[in-house]
Amino acid sequence: MPVALITGITGQDGSYLAELLLGKGYEVHGIVRRSSSFNTGRLDAVYADPHVADARLHLHYGDLLDGVSLTNLIREVTPTEVYNLAAQSHVKVSFELPEYTADVDAVGTVRLLEAIRAAGIDTRFYQASTSELYGSIPPPQDEESGFAPRSPYAAAKLYSYWVTRNYREAYDLYAVNGILFNHESPRRGPTFVTRKITRAVAAIAQGRQRGLYLGNLDAIRDWGYAPEYVEGMWRMLQVDDPHDLVLATGVGATVRDFAEVSFAAAGLDYRDHVEIDERYHRPTEVEALIGRPDRAAEVLGWRAATHWDDLARLMVAADLAADAAT
Repeated sequence: MPVALITGITGQDGSYLAELLLGKGYEVHGIVRRSSSFNTGRLDAVYADPHVADARLHLHYGDLLDGVSLTNLIREVTPTEVYNLAAQSHVKVSFELPEYTADVDAVGTVRLLEAIRAAGIDTRFYQASTSELYGSIPPPQDEESGFAPRSPYAAAKLYSYWVTRNYREAYDLYAVNGILFNHESPRRGPTFVTRKITRAVAAIAQGRQRGLYLGNLDAIRDWGYAPEYVEGMWRMLQVDDPHDLVLATGVGATVRDFAEVSFAAAGLDYRDHVEIDERYHRPTEVEALIGRPDRAAEVLGWRAATHWDDLARLMVAADLAADAAT
């Protein structure tokens, strides 16, 4: 039975990846941070009581800030695949918490790679990279594009990108970077712009909210559907040779476009409800991110099936249904 270890398992990507791997017969171990309240809601569909004999999902307390806990866990679990999805992943927040972002997103990756190296196990390592690496580089962006990070988050992730490549070359470790462009779902955190929009649409449609404050409506992003992207992550560890690959739809849209389609899905006009708040503008903006995923199609046979407009309608439908159920 293959064994996977997932950091960030309680997040959007981690929960979808856990479901995917369990469906493929894996034993899945996930790292969760200690909290005074339960933070595993996204795993409710697949969580089983650990006392059940055939349980294949196991959660462990740990943190990318604690290298000793990572080393002990790697030695205990001896995973065949490690997916590092944990991060302080909010770009705007990274300007407010730059040191913490660097410690988790950059140095945390080194701690995990060192834990794997110290354990001396035969495993394959996936590092969650990001399209934010490209920053001010004009689109379309692909594996050959340069990097010009425009936030503490992107700078920290750039360190992780290069250190992952370095461990691959220096220690012959199977380690890859997935340079994923924006990918969303009904499980997306409510502070991210897509989910902020779709939750507001549902609340406004139900008469519980009047307006929505947003920042830069002209920013262009390449939005895909998260469950499809975790399939791409898994495929990246199944090929014989390690490759750093872009996963994207290849189609861009503005925040304004996403808001327009989302509000229209509930029979509303975004112009009646959206206002601009300068506090939501980043100190340094990334104007346009649109990926070119041709190499992933060639190497992995992976292509995104859901583009931004269908994604917006899908997320609005989910938030409307959730609102109606409460």
